[in-house]
Amino acid sequence: MSIDPHSVLGNLPSSLKAELVDEFNKIMRNYREGRWEASELNGGKFCEIVYSILDGYLAGGSYPSRAKKPARFKDACEDLAKSAKTYSESARLTIPRLLIPLYDVRNRRGVGHVGGEVDANHMDATFVLHAAQWVMAELVRIFHSADISTAAEVVKNLTNRTVPVIWKVGQVARILDTSMSLANGTLLLLYSELGPQIDKNLAKNLEQGSMSNYKRVLDRLHQARLIEYDRESGSVHISPLGEKTVEERILP
Repeated sequence: MSIDPHSVLGNLPSSLKAELVDEFNKIMRNYREGRWEASELNGGKFCEIVYSILDGYLAGGSYPSRAKKPARFKDACEDLAKSAKTYSESARLTIPRLLIPLYDVRNRRGVGHVGGEVDANHMDATFVLHAAQWVMAELVRIFHSADISTAAEVVKNLTNRTVPVIWKVGQVARILDTSMSLANGTLLLLYSELGPQIDKNLAKNLEQGSMSNYKRVLDRLHQARLIEYDRESGSVHISPLGEKTVEERILP
């Protein structure tokens, strides 16, 4: 959803609002695209921003202009509980307590999960997503300067379940929106991975039985400068214009 930080986050500094909304939207977008590791990394930055907001709020509104990273994140969050009890328990206790495990997903789980462990990236990213949604809803509840019904609607939307656009099963990636066009599906798959992909793999993921027909789709995307397609090697790169198309037209 589109969040208006000025109407639902009260009198917080505009720079902190922008940072918070930007990181939250990155978590949402990365989860939708199946970019589990990226989603977790954004969760760490999100925690630092929320900590900076709470620290300023509990210090009587003395906010930093930009988010800061405390030297000892766990200790810093626990110190927030020492604030005056005139502030809400959510700001002093509940949110800070949730930020600690949310931050640890990045720092202690290692995100990559190398070695003999079962891959837990999807599970961890799901925790990051829903924890971030809950924290955002609480911040809206605490800081909103909109009317009650508007704030309640924002909270409701923030806590709705988010379904990823791409579902990965082993080495296969499926687009769950069956109404999506072949061209848009191609752009989305290219956008979801770092580096180029091979036309045959894209065709397999998109369940295209005829390579000759699918190559014509790639040719049209190439001519529109949305991708760079090398027919000889089969390599397909998404262009900056293609990335912008995904972000502004396909994902919303």
